Amino acid sequence: MRRDKVVATAAEALAGVHDGASFAVGGFGLSGIPNVLIQALYDTGVTGLGVVSNNCGVDGGGLGILLAAGRIARVTASYIGDNKEFARQYLGGELEVELTPQGSLAERLRAGGSGIPAFYTPAGVGTPVAEGGLPLRHHPDGSIAVASPPKEVREFDGREYVLERGIRTDFALVRAAKGDRHGNLVFHKAARNFNPLAAMAGRITVAEVEELTQLDPGEVHLPGVFVRRVLVLTPEQAADKSIERRTISPPPSPAASAPSAPRTVNE
Repeated sequence: MRRDKVVATAAEALAGVHDGASFAVGGFGLSGIPNVLIQALYDTGVTGLGVVSNNCGVDGGGLGILLAAGRIARVTASYIGDNKEFARQYLGGELEVELTPQGSLAERLRAGGSGIPAFYTPAGVGTPVAEGGLPLRHHPDGSIAVASPPKEVREFDGREYVLERGIRTDFALVRAAKGDRHGNLVFHKAARNFNPLAAMAGRITVAEVEELTQLDPGEVHLPGVFVRRVLVLTPEQAADKSIERRTISPPPSPAASAPSAPRTVNE
């Protein structure tokens, strides 16, 4: 594998993508999502995609762009969130969805990237996650077309655990604050969520980085062995970060902001 992994364009970064390909995508909500690569993937026109991500973006943002265009066929995620189009396609039978506990999803990605085919976890024992019956796909009338199968459950030291499979995908798309030419990555605060795990799970991992620089080995969050291609963002692309909800608190009233009078304590 070549040492200099920097590519010139987003199209080059996504070379080899095809209809039906599977993708692990980093981010949590809209925090740390690979916006530029998602848009570039949309521009390729590929369809029938399988996506593994904590969620599927929002209406009109992140993976929601691909979802609204009908490009995604299957999603493995931990929640649907506020994405109304996601809910509509899932309940209407247009989309197959595997819902999994958030911690289990994180560990499934890490396990797949570490060469671990499966592991046991207590999360989901005694629920449809382990017992089966979760709707993977609905009929258009809302009834269940395909349900999840039961999973193996074993007892260790008097406690039951469910078997979860590791995840490997054809590609992974992630975003990092810093990267070097060898693919070593550093993530910024909350963006260090599912990004390292998604990067580990992809057979071909593409990272968009806000800054290309030399990294001290001690500050690396994800070693370059997991990264195949690095796309350096322009300053405008790096600064373009959306938030899901903008909450603005009203200013405090003068009375509330005035200092209180000192209290006298009688002994």
